[in-house]
Amino acid sequence: MWYIRGLIKVKREILSSIREKEVQLSKLREHIDKSEVCSDLYNKILIEKAILKQQLDDLQNKSLVNRIKHLLPRQEKLICDYFRR
Repeated sequence: MWYIRGLIKVKREILSSIREKEVQLSKLREHIDKSEVCSDLYNKILIEKAILKQQLDDLQNKSLVNRIKHLLPRQEKLICDYFRR
């Protein structure tokens, strides 16, 4: 149960960060053509927003089972495994 609460908290934080980036982008959109610094800052914030969206998608798409699978070591196959009946 605590795991789900943690995921919900992380999801809320990511969503609030995305909203904050959208506000920053809307303010900078007017000044893109006027200054190279504003243009660079706009591009940087746009990339940060894309990263946050990707993190949100990863968080929603990965189930608990998939997260645990990555923690468990894989069993390596040996050559003799291919010849067993």
